[in-house]
Amino acid sequence: MHATLLSILGLALLSALRAQDSVPVQTDFQQDKLTGRWYSIGLASNSNWFKEKKHLMKMCTTVISATADGNLEVTSTYPKGDQCEKRNSLYIKTEQPGRFSYTSPRWGSKHDIRVVETNYEEYALVATQISKSTGSSTMVLLYSRTKELSPERLERFTQFSREQGLMDEEILILPQT
Repeated sequence: MHATLLSILGLALLSALRAQDSVPVQTDFQQDKLTGRWYSIGLASNSNWFKEKKHLMKMCTTVISATADGNLEVTSTYPKGDQCEKRNSLYIKTEQPGRFSYTSPRWGSKHDIRVVETNYEEYALVATQISKSTGSSTMVLLYSRTKELSPERLERFTQFSREQGLMDEEILILPQT
């Protein structure tokens, strides 16, 4: 009985790892071109916090800057109630250009972040696999240099989110602020 259960759990873990490795990273990623101001246009996630807060979420501004050691400082400013809050994150570069890691000091969750595709001047599609002691979740973000994006880019975000196993009710185009 235990052997069967362990085999099933092992196969499930292997499938999850394979799915995570199948998430592409931008070919010839150029980190310096990703820096600057972005707007969060779309957010998709199967996490519990997203399901609970989805109805409150709005577009936020994110500024990405490179650190001296080649990592990324990511500062997001988002509306919360009648004021704005800032959240700073340090994305640590990995050996694969366009792939970063981040550990949340608040929640202890580990994030595997991949810049899936971008043309640097218009949009960026970013996928994150989040792992913590209570389980794992997937998040997909669509960034834009402006507050609006073409219907084709929005559709690509939706399509990619579905490819990551996310359901339509877990995909949100954020209202402008």
